[in-house]
Amino acid sequence: MFGIILSALNMALAWLVRSVLVKFVAYFALWFITTEFIQVLQVAGVLPNASSLTTVLGGVPAAVWYFLDLFAFSQGLPIVLAAVATRFIIRRIPVIG
Repeated sequence: MFGIILSALNMALAWLVRSVLVKFVAYFALWFITTEFIQVLQVAGVLPNASSLTTVLGGVPAAVWYFLDLFAFSQGLPIVLAAVATRFIIRRIPVIG
């Protein structure tokens, strides 16, 4: 009887280590590398910062801003920039890309 319980406990522990713990460590490592890589790209000047985007978008005339606001450009631009940066980073990770 004790052997059956020990075997079940061993199987549960093996499942926990294989499917939960290892995946958590792998996904956390990928997340950490990705977020730190974004900061490295920002410091290197590859990714634009808020002040450079503000100066670029400051020269847009009011008539153009009307249509940009109509299409929710102010909400869509950060989403598109984040998606492009994430795609760039994911393509460079050796395990995934």
